[in-house]
Amino acid sequence: MACVFPEERWLPKSILCLRDYNRDKFLRDLLAGITVGLVALPLAMAFAIASGLTPQAGIYCAVVTGFLISAVGGSKTQIGGPTGAFVVVVAGIVAAHGVDGLFMCTVMAGVLLVIMGITKLGSAIKFIPRPVVLGFTNGIAILIASTQAKDFFGLHLDKVPGVFWLRMEALAANFQTVSYTATALAGGTLLVMLVCRLISNRIPGPIVALVLGTAAVVIFKLPVETIGTRFGGIPSGLPHLALPKFRADLIHGLLGPAFTVAMLGAIESLMSAVVSDRMSNDHHNSNMELIGQGVANIASPMFGGLPATGAIARTATSIRSGAQSPVAGMVHSATLLCILLFAAPLVSYVPLAVLAGILMMVCYNMGEWREIPQLLKLTKTDISVWLVTFSLTVFADLTVAVEAGMILAALLFISRVASTTTVSQVTEDYVEDGRVHILQDKDIPYYATIFRIHGPFLFGATDKISVVTEKIHNLPPVVILRLRNMTALDATGVFALEEVAKELHANGRTLILCGAREQPSRLIHQAEFEDVVGADNICENVQAALRRAEAVYQRREAKAAVAYRN
Repeated sequence: MACVFPEERWLPKSILCLRDYNRDKFLRDLLAGITVGLVALPLAMAFAIASGLTPQAGIYCAVVTGFLISAVGGSKTQIGGPTGAFVVVVAGIVAAHGVDGLFMCTVMAGVLLVIMGITKLGSAIKFIPRPVVLGFTNGIAILIASTQAKDFFGLHLDKVPGVFWLRMEALAANFQTVSYTATALAGGTLLVMLVCRLISNRIPGPIVALVLGTAAVVIFKLPVETIGTRFGGIPSGLPHLALPKFRADLIHGLLGPAFTVAMLGAIESLMSAVVSDRMSNDHHNSNMELIGQGVANIASPMFGGLPATGAIARTATSIRSGAQSPVAGMVHSATLLCILLFAAPLVSYVPLAVLAGILMMVCYNMGEWREIPQLLKLTKTDISVWLVTFSLTVFADLTVAVEAGMILAALLFISRVASTTTVSQVTEDYVEDGRVHILQDKDIPYYATIFRIHGPFLFGATDKISVVTEKIHNLPPVVILRLRNMTALDATGVFALEEVAKELHANGRTLILCGAREQPSRLIHQAEFEDVVGADNICENVQAALRRAEAVYQRREAKAAVAYRN
């Protein structure tokens, strides 16, 4: 795990990575950057079109912000650019305030992100609970999918309404105009990406689907709408520098949207940075990352670009392709710039149905739908917070949903902390029952180690569990997590425990939980945590956990002996 010294906390990761940079790392960064640059091309155009702008606006954004986020940010392998999180809010800003309003809003959001980084608020994002984040992402995915239905099915619809239920009503009323050719093309795009994923995660499904779909339209002269027929193609050459037009009359109306863009950018970029850390065995600087995101968003409108943030899927693609440093992100930017300079005329043949199919896959991936069944097993409070955030995102306004989510987070935290306070009399039974939980008279064997959680393990505190895995390769085969003094647990805490259990298992180690009190124990059972670690690895006290550790170790040694003999 990389270590950042105090005097280095304001240095971008790109500078810190130069210490041991060499030719081999550059070649790997070059390959990864070219790969993710090709993957980013259809996504950048699709996000721009879905936002109500021209496709080149997305490419300009990816070029400028992709370079700056890598050069100035605090993550080693983060890839930045336009993402699905902004599609809905950008479309709303453009509809209400025009393109000038969008550019002003993006600059304002960039300034807010820089301020958040300078004032060390990067760590404050952890105070948004998991149900709120899940509600955002579910709602945004539904909204983006609804905006892509027109191009996915090739419907003849002059204008797609901005309000969700009016949009669905208009789509239903015009569904008789469906184009079976466009639908088959979009469905084929989904199929190609699914097949690519089944074969290997290293295959760039979006670019394979883009090439095959475009080739099919050109060769067979399919009657579907393309970037050329709707937008006249994209212009060749470098993005032009032009300062956004400042309009003082828009400032008041853009404060809410700018706050929403800043919060969504901060949340998604730091979530992506965490994914990057896990995949590249590094540790990002959250405050420097926010400064990098802010600088990129201030610069993007000057070249006609959209708001940008860290892109989880592109970051993962870059790492799987061998990325070693922020140079990969800069190469990704240069790759897109080369496409603008030398291959722009070819982009005009790209069918909109293919881009719609690619965005539908993005909606599925970003929605994190597999977490919903797990969430529904938890407390009514967590479920209600998720439902409120999701409903406001879809049926009201994303700005309202963000504000409501923050208020719910604050109230939820106060409620959970207050509920942990208890007053009870110490009796002989209480003292006797506590003997099996104390550590003072227990011998901890060499093949096991014990970590403890003290206090409420709620959103805002769950990042502290990283101490368990930060030196994972030095841990013994069995890790015991003592929960005797963990007074409360929530959905975010359960999610964090599951991540730790999966990481330990992936590294050949066994996690045992012990001593959970009533509320945490009930929630662990509701979440069916035994499916993650095994029912035998959830023990009533540390004494039982040590016995279980001995059994696990003996079974491990027996298997090793059999494997050695064979």
